[in-house]
Amino acid sequence: MHISSSTRNRLLAAAASGLLFVSSAASAHAVSKEIVELQTQVQQLTDMVQRLQSTLDTRMGVLQHLAEQTADVANQMTTTVNAMQQKLNAQGDAANGKLDTVSGQVQSLNDSVDELKARIAKLDKSLQDLQAQIQNMQGPPALAQPGGTATPAPGQAGSPAGGPQTAPATQQAPPLQETLQAGVRDYNAGRYQVAAGEFQDVVHYYPLDEAAGTAEFYLGEIAYQQQDYTDAIGFYTQVLDAFSGNAKAPAALLHKGLALLATNKKDAGIHELRLLIQRHPQSPEARVARSKLNGMGVKISAAPSH
Repeated sequence: MHISSSTRNRLLAAAASGLLFVSSAASAHAVSKEIVELQTQVQQLTDMVQRLQSTLDTRMGVLQHLAEQTADVANQMTTTVNAMQQKLNAQGDAANGKLDTVSGQVQSLNDSVDELKARIAKLDKSLQDLQAQIQNMQGPPALAQPGGTATPAPGQAGSPAGGPQTAPATQQAPPLQETLQAGVRDYNAGRYQVAAGEFQDVVHYYPLDEAAGTAEFYLGEIAYQQQDYTDAIGFYTQVLDAFSGNAKAPAALLHKGLALLATNKKDAGIHELRLLIQRHPQSPEARVARSKLNGMGVKISAAPSH
């Protein structure tokens, strides 16, 4: 049996179409399977990432909580340490204050004793000077002659010279305030030699008067100006020992300390400057002493030793 050409062509086209459909279906099935596998893997990876993220979040929270606890403990420890430090500082300041008070009292007591000793020595010297003056005012004794008769001394009545009896001449004490003021004027004018004589008269004739302390101070100033620091220190010491309440006492302390420093007696000079600051803290001389000690790098607040 013969098939027509057109029919045969149609059959061939149908067969080709069928083959193409079967091939396309097979290819589509393979592609779809690979996509499903990829999607499954992606989903698994996503789940793993989520679980890892959750684990990290949990651990990070724990670490943050531990860090906060550690910070709280550290803050508490810092507060406790600061409180202890403040308490120790307060106790140290209180102890230092008590020690300074006791040191100041002991120093004041020592100063009072020294001042009393100096005044006693000054009074004793004044009594000796007074006795010497009384003896000088008395005439020379009569000379004993054999046979129990006394021969008057020359110049007395009945003496071989035959002259009238005369009392020995005594030098009259100069006026106190006028002599002191004249000495200050001469000192300010630079006439140191004249001023020194006037100040020495004040000290000689009025040794117990407060003006004698002022005169002693100016004698120290004259020696200080002439760079005779040893004599200056002696005069300043006399002022401080016998006339500690004198208005020139702060200046005497200051200049005594500077004179000691000038003679390379550093420790003694520092002691006098500290003593000045302790006794006269508000005086201009104390400000100079503080500046001097600061310039030397010396601690000011140390209690001076006696």
